[in-house]
Amino acid sequence: MIFITHIFYGILMAYFGLISPGMLNMTALKTRINVGKTESVKFAVGASVVVFLQSFIALYFAEFFVANPAVIEKLKVAGIVVFFILSVFFFMQAQKKINPKDSGKKGSYFYRGMFMSSVNMLAIPFYLGMSIYLASSNKIIIVQPYILMFTLGAALGSFLLFYTYISFAKIIIEKVSFIAKNINYILSLLFVLLGILTIIKL
Repeated sequence: MIFITHIFYGILMAYFGLISPGMLNMTALKTRINVGKTESVKFAVGASVVVFLQSFIALYFAEFFVANPAVIEKLKVAGIVVFFILSVFFFMQAQKKINPKDSGKKGSYFYRGMFMSSVNMLAIPFYLGMSIYLASSNKIIIVQPYILMFTLGAALGSFLLFYTYISFAKIIIEKVSFIAKNINYILSLLFVLLGILTIIKL
């Protein structure tokens, strides 16, 4: 039962931690709109694999990160740089006329998902903070094998969240054509806001 509890909290933290429009779920939505469901699911799986690794690192090295807050600050600074670079990238993509027939042939969306998820430098501080809070509230235990159960739950929760966006993409295309036509501009603005928000938090 305690294993299930850790998986449940992992799912809960990942799902609701990512539920607001962010770079990963919006990119999953963009992939669904431009390429199709199969590739967007591959993207979601790739992103979820990295979430598993990020949450595992956060919990496994929890004591180290707590004792060395400067490491977390460096991760945040790196995240700011990446956010602004991606903002420029998506703005430039929005200026191009993309041929839908060719868009699915360029690279693996599984690895794209892994890349996009890996540059999210705020993930480790998020899972670190949440795991410490849950541990202090006696909700989870930060030792093996419970760490593994929690991180499996986090990966599953992430995939479920991405799949929710992918599943409702069709409704978004039909009902909100503005998003479908301007998804790259939206992503560009989102990364700018994430960068500014991270600077404010420093």
